Amino acid sequence: QVQLVESGGGLVQAGGSLRLSCAASGRTFSTNAMGWFRQAPGKEREFVAAISWSGGSTYYADSVKGRFTISRDNAKNTVYLQMNSLKPEDTAVYYCAADDGRGIATMEGYEYDYWGQGTQVTVSS
Repeated sequence: QVQLVESGGGLVQAGGSLRLSCAASGRTFSTNAMGWFRQAPGKEREFVAAISWSGGSTYYADSVKGRFTISRDNAKNTVYLQMNSLKPEDTAVYYCAADDGRGIATMEGYEYDYWGQGTQVTVSS
């Protein structure tokens, strides 16, 4: 099994930056594909970014392309989401997800097996 804990959320002004971290524990973390999803109040959970187990493939939602960057450091069992040029519409709870060794990045939430509890990101205007 894989356990995930997100951190780094907070309150930031529009145009600012935040870096989210997701610390993972588990024997097979190095082979897990990882993803970030978010859910705003009154809305469905949506895909944000994903990265393959090796870090060689990344995918982003159109709404965050050019502003967000997903990366991973397998030696530290950690995945990151660098968020720049933040907008009020980025306000949401951000969730980290991992698959169970499949290793292929995907935007589909059902492909992931493990989820963190989320971290709140609030962007003020």
